Amino acid sequence: MKRSILVLGALLLSVTVALAAAPKSYQVTGPVLSLTDEVITVQKGNEKWEIARDKDTKITGDLKVGSKVTIQYQMKAVSIESKEESKKGAAPKKK
Repeated sequence: MKRSILVLGALLLSVTVALAAAPKSYQVTGPVLSLTDEVITVQKGNEKWEIARDKDTKITGDLKVGSKVTIQYQMKAVSIESKEESKKGAAPKKK
């Protein structure tokens, strides 16, 4: 019995950690304005949303221009450049 509880607790902890590490998901709904193999453009209010897609993007239904769609997406960094803070206001060095 103790062993079962321990295994269940470890499983629950690993699932919790895995879910916490996943990026947040978002969604947008609207009509498709344009469609290529790499990008789908959707109208949301007065804005046009361009969202990247690829061969792994799961599509259900007949996707075509004019169709109303709901897209689930996640934000992902493409590149990150870190810059050191300038040292303005630092006391001048004494000679």
